Amino acid sequence: MAADPYATLGVKKDATQADIQKAYRRLAKKLHPDLNPGNKGAEDKFKELSAAYNLLNDPDKRVRFDRGEIDASGTEQQPRQYYRDFADRDGGAAYTSGAGFADFSDFAGSDDILSEIFGRAGRTTRRRGADVRYHLELNFLDAVNGGKQSIVLPDGSTLEVNIPPGTSDGQILRLKGKGRRGAGDSPPGDALIEISVLPHPYFVRKGDDIHLDLPISLKEGVLGAKLKVPTVRGVVAVSVPKWSSSGRVLRIKGRGVPRADGSRGDQYVTLKLVLPKKPDRDLERFVSEWQPSDSPRQSMGV
Repeated sequence: MAADPYATLGVKKDATQADIQKAYRRLAKKLHPDLNPGNKGAEDKFKELSAAYNLLNDPDKRVRFDRGEIDASGTEQQPRQYYRDFADRDGGAAYTSGAGFADFSDFAGSDDILSEIFGRAGRTTRRRGADVRYHLELNFLDAVNGGKQSIVLPDGSTLEVNIPPGTSDGQILRLKGKGRRGAGDSPPGDALIEISVLPHPYFVRKGDDIHLDLPISLKEGVLGAKLKVPTVRGVVAVSVPKWSSSGRVLRIKGRGVPRADGSRGDQYVTLKLVLPKKPDRDLERFVSEWQPSDSPRQSMGV
């Protein structure tokens, strides 16, 4: 029998969803197999932790578990049928009769009740299997460009996930039929994969567009230059016009996030003038003798 998911996560039954997520992340950092190579005990505990989190992080499954409709592994609990369930439908008079055993055989409609009781016992309830939820972290470029990832399930097996190009943070991918088995010949549930996209060192996604700050030297800004610029699809050459101030934005068409219709967003490059890390005496001498024709604060009236 699976352990109590609340005890596994170390939270109370009235814990909020935020408390549950916080507890899972704290324990996952200690027990994750990548951080405990060869430690079978930690691996088993991580499987239990993941199973508990998958159950309690789903509000619907958590409510059903608390009501006793499913167990800690997410398996359906079949309700037991008693004669009282049928007799009580008409106020319970037949069940509470004090007339003796012969009273039951003389009760109008008793054949129908017996038929319903035994008929139900002989039928298998056709109920679709439960959905299961997983969490998958993707690096920025894998989410933008798509690819394949694997999820290690609580039982040690793996689930292959196709990442569509343009997948966004918080998106939920549905894998049909990869959830829990249904009762009898009922269809299985689905696997729901919630995506978290890790930040990139210099790319920022805004909708279907990619934004990038590009450092340039004073010389490149004044005289212009042809520079190599990273994009989510590789490096491209971009012409920086002469007299480009810091903050100028260049657009690279079609180098953004892929869309479902096959098109792509754009990449926007914001230029940032950067002075040399080491003091340059020649540059200081030149600037000290240079007389600018206007003030960069002229539009502010100062």
